[in-house]
Amino acid sequence: MWVLAKFVLAGLALWAGLVGLLAVLQTGMLFPRSMVGPAPQLPQGAERLQVTLDNGATLEGVRLPGADPDAPLLLGFGGNAWNAEAMALFLHQRAPDHPVAAFHFRGYAPSTGRPSADALMADALAIHDTLTADADTVIIAVGFSIGAGVAAHLAQARPIAGAVLVTPFDSLMAVARASFPFAPVRWLFRHDMPALDALAQTDTPVTLIIARNDEVIPPARAEALARGLADAGRPARAIWRLEARHNDIYDHPEFAARLRDAIDAVAAPDTP
Repeated sequence: MWVLAKFVLAGLALWAGLVGLLAVLQTGMLFPRSMVGPAPQLPQGAERLQVTLDNGATLEGVRLPGADPDAPLLLGFGGNAWNAEAMALFLHQRAPDHPVAAFHFRGYAPSTGRPSADALMADALAIHDTLTADADTVIIAVGFSIGAGVAAHLAQARPIAGAVLVTPFDSLMAVARASFPFAPVRWLFRHDMPALDALAQTDTPVTLIIARNDEVIPPARAEALARGLADAGRPARAIWRLEARHNDIYDHPEFAARLRDAIDAVAAPDTP
C-alpha cells in the first residue's frame, strides 16, 4: 500500500510540475518571438508605417501598393512566428490587385511592448483606426492561425468589409484544452481569443479556409467555428477545406486560388 501511495504522490508531483511549467511558459510558447524569421526584400513602393499606442509602445508596419487603387486594403494578421513583412509580401504576391498592410505584433521587433492575446486584439483596433483616418479606406482583414483570432475581434469591433480566416479556431482556449488535456486550462490560460463569440455578434461577411490535417489547430476547432456561425444565423459565406497540414497549407496547389476566392467572396455585395 505504501509503495502504491508513493507512486501516486510521485505522479501528482510530476503533474503539478508540468502544469506549473505550462502556466509559467505559456506566453513564451504562444508568442515565440525568437523564432520569427528575417524580413524579406520588399517591392518598390513599400511604405513604412508606425502606430503609437496610448502606453507609449509602437507598432511598426508596412503597406504595399496594389495594382487596383480602388480595391479594398488587405490588413493581414499572421501566425505567431511569421514575420509581418514576409506575410505582407505573401499576400501581395497572391492578391496583387489589392493594397496590403501588416504590422509586427506588439513585442515582436521592431515593434515594442509585450505580447499577449488582449494586446494583439486591442492593437488591431488602433491599427484599423490609423489606417482609416482616410475615410475612403475599405478594409478586409485576413488572419492566419492565431491572426485569425485577431481578425475576428476586429470584425466584431470595427466596421470592416469582411474577414478571411485561414486555419481558424472557435477559441484559443479550446485549442489549448485540446493540446494539453491533462492541464486545468480553464484556470491557467491567460490568452484566450474567443473568435466564435466575436463573429456571432457581427454581420461582417466571413470566409474560412481550413486545413483538414492541421496538427497545430485541431480541425475540430475550425469546424466548431463554422458550425457555431451557422447556429448563430451568421454562416460563413464560403468554406474551403484543403487536404493539408497547418504550415504546408500555403504550398497547397489550390491555396492561392482559394485565398483569392475567399477575398472576392467577402468583397462582393451581399445578395439575398
